[in-house]
Amino acid sequence: MSTPETPAAGSVATTADVAGPPAGDPRAAGGARTPRDASRVAPPARRLARAVVTEDVLSVAEHAAAVEDPAAGAVVTFGGIVRDHDHGARVSRLEYSAHPSAGRVVEEVAREVLAAHPVDALAVSHRTGALEVGDVAFAVAVAAAHRREAFAACEEVVEEVKARLPVWKRQVLADGGAEWVGMP
Repeated sequence: MSTPETPAAGSVATTADVAGPPAGDPRAAGGARTPRDASRVAPPARRLARAVVTEDVLSVAEHAAAVEDPAAGAVVTFGGIVRDHDHGARVSRLEYSAHPSAGRVVEEVAREVLAAHPVDALAVSHRTGALEVGDVAFAVAVAAAHRREAFAACEEVVEEVKARLPVWKRQVLADGGAEWVGMP
């Protein structure tokens, strides 16, 4: 099996098959080089299809459609769904609030992941407002030539958005109570 780190079986990595890191990459100073993906006819497009924080209903399928690319052999998606429980308590709905910078943060994360991974397209959205059990709160889709790259980029988007996004969640419990989650 071929990956970006290794040439395809039967092929030989030549100087033309090896590209150094992009300008500004800390590895550039050390001269580190990574093999070119010999299965591709063109470099990854690294297209940002969507990066938003919105009150609109989200669809994972719409995110997958937004990243379609003829060079992509894999599309990996993630849907963060509102569940009916947390820490042993029943949850009836969630209310997400966002800082005004949240949209910028989502876009920054998306662009960083695009720069770090050989993917063709990425779409990411986080929802705010009142959400019911079963609603999509967070949607990500990544298209890449190979599954490994698509999975790695998708996971990084999910983890970085979760760590950095200034969004706060209020859980409304089935017993009538409520609690804030993720507050500093």
